[in-house]
Amino acid sequence: MNPNEIDIEKELEKLLDARDAFMAYIDATVPKDSKGIAFDFSENPMLDAKSVYEHFYKLDYQARKVRGFVIRNLVNKA
Repeated sequence: MNPNEIDIEKELEKLLDARDAFMAYIDATVPKDSKGIAFDFSENPMLDAKSVYEHFYKLDYQARKVRGFVIRNLVNKA
């Protein structure tokens, strides 16, 4: 692989890891409804804004990185 190329599988794995970490944080801090499926925000659970931002930032950064790679490859193939 060219040193300037991105290993898309590796980057997608990082994206999935960031998503899993974000969802694990939400699962641990927000209760589920009586069926145990949907998150129950009815009692307005308090979330640590810094933690939410840190998880979201990692997820968003990785998504934008993968998006850029995909767009560059689509343009180069057109």
